[in-house]
Amino acid sequence: MKRVILFIATNLAIMLVLGVVASVLGVNRYLTANGLNLTALLGFAMVMGFGGAFISLLLSKWMAKMSTGAQVITQASNADEAWILDTVRRLSERAGIAMPEVAIYEGDPNAFATGAFKNSALVAVSTGLLRGMTREEVEAVLGHEIAHIANGDMVTLTLIQGVLNTFVVFLSRVIGYFVDSMLRKNDEESSGPGMGYYVTSIVLDIVLGFVASMIVAWFSRQREFRADAGSAQLLGSRQPMINALSRLGQMQAGALPSNVAAMGITGDLGKLFASHPPLQDRISALQA
Repeated sequence: MKRVILFIATNLAIMLVLGVVASVLGVNRYLTANGLNLTALLGFAMVMGFGGAFISLLLSKWMAKMSTGAQVITQASNADEAWILDTVRRLSERAGIAMPEVAIYEGDPNAFATGAFKNSALVAVSTGLLRGMTREEVEAVLGHEIAHIANGDMVTLTLIQGVLNTFVVFLSRVIGYFVDSMLRKNDEESSGPGMGYYVTSIVLDIVLGFVASMIVAWFSRQREFRADAGSAQLLGSRQPMINALSRLGQMQAGALPSNVAAMGITGDLGKLFASHPPLQDRISALQA
């Protein structure tokens, strides 16, 4: 329940901030007496599309810690924590990035990386993963997450999401205005957009948003193959990553909050909206 409340509150805060920014820039006044001001509409769409994506990215580490309850290891309190810190430090040096924050959270087997910048990221692993895998397999999973950071996957997916969000906002309002004009073409007394504009825009925001989510999920799946290969390169062997994926296939993987799901070691099972490819496909790619 806490995760849901945090998610809703964060999104409402983001929308409020974006609304204020759009008002200050004057791009929220794209509806005029002469019709749509396409330049202003594009500016509004970019503020809403890229603004939401980048604010979410900047808040990603904080949201990840809050939503999963991840505890950052500032100083190792036992041998396992010391090993994890040493492993992440070693892999980060090989990948050419600064040492990320390292955290552990209670949950079923999974891990994720997040953060707006390569050199100030967060890597978190669940207690279920640590209990269910050998150290070599955990090292491969950590290598996978370090590869995500080194490849800049968080920023890449944010840019893709921003572009798609912009198109969704822009197209939904252009089509909504056109539909509304068709519905009221014989109504000469009315001024400004009617109910047809608002209903069509809202419906298209939802429909096109689903399409955009499928495109982002497809890009995310391609990044998973690259992160698997990155782990194999960092460890000098592909077998540990193959073993880790095989082990995940035998375990009940834990779900991650939506804001970090794309950077986890495993994701949901829906095909079109899945952020991760099937485990067997990833194993086959490594073996090939």
